[in-house]
Amino acid sequence: MALVSALTPIFVAVLCVVIAFVFRSFQNTETTSKPESKPTGDHRPWVDEDLQDDTEISSKDNEGDDWVDSGEEEDLPHVPYTPTRYQSEEMLERSKQFYSLLNQRRSVRFISPEPVPRAVIDNVILAAGTAPSGAHTEPWTFVVVSDPETKHKVRLIVEEEEEINYKQRMGNKWVKDLERLRTNWVKEYLDVAPYLILIFKQAYGILPNGKKKTHYYNEISVSIACGLLLAALNNVGLVTVTSTPLNCGPQLRALLRRPANEKLLMLLPVGYAAADATVPDLKRKPLDDVMVYI
Repeated sequence: MALVSALTPIFVAVLCVVIAFVFRSFQNTETTSKPESKPTGDHRPWVDEDLQDDTEISSKDNEGDDWVDSGEEEDLPHVPYTPTRYQSEEMLERSKQFYSLLNQRRSVRFISPEPVPRAVIDNVILAAGTAPSGAHTEPWTFVVVSDPETKHKVRLIVEEEEEINYKQRMGNKWVKDLERLRTNWVKEYLDVAPYLILIFKQAYGILPNGKKKTHYYNEISVSIACGLLLAALNNVGLVTVTSTPLNCGPQLRALLRRPANEKLLMLLPVGYAAADATVPDLKRKPLDDVMVYI
């Protein structure tokens, strides 16, 4: 008994060491088995997964046999260019008039079903297509929908995803920020507007011979084209609301039978403003808040 009593403290100490070792091993295993979670600050619910790709710049993946070699393209001749030049007084007046015109642009969710001449839509899209693009690849496709049945199918897809966005994906802060604008997932204007213009970015081009062509800075290029399109619509007295239907891209691409290299960037319902249209009484930032002179 004396021997057992003497060994008891040693046994307890060894047992504690074993328990500590087992506990630490379990913690390490649990840590390595769990995937690393992103910090809350990196969570960006407004980023559309379908728009994520590695085509913004050329990469080694773009150098296979199925990609066109820049050496295969014909040399491009350069021609003289003499743009119109105005006197200082006329420049100032034109700049004021253009600002005054664009300052009238608002996001309008109440759109009249009144028909709009098709030729006008053709011209505003031609204007949008004058945008600059990386290596002049013009990586955009403008899909114009006027068929009522197709417009309704677009609405059903968008509203189904938007309800999920508002209730789950966007989070309370984003939804709260939109409350004063009185927006929700119901998009009646997608049925009412005479035209829907869906702007797709071409992640890469596909040539007639089946080879792929790199589209540099495709999303930036298409975004510039969208800006010109908004200005062109405003110039002819039409209204729209810039809609970026989160996670609707694949379904809308399938509905409109667009190829896999095209990713939906923006959806614009287009028409005249409804007679009873209202907009939030928003104010734009003054020049000193948006410009820095160096």
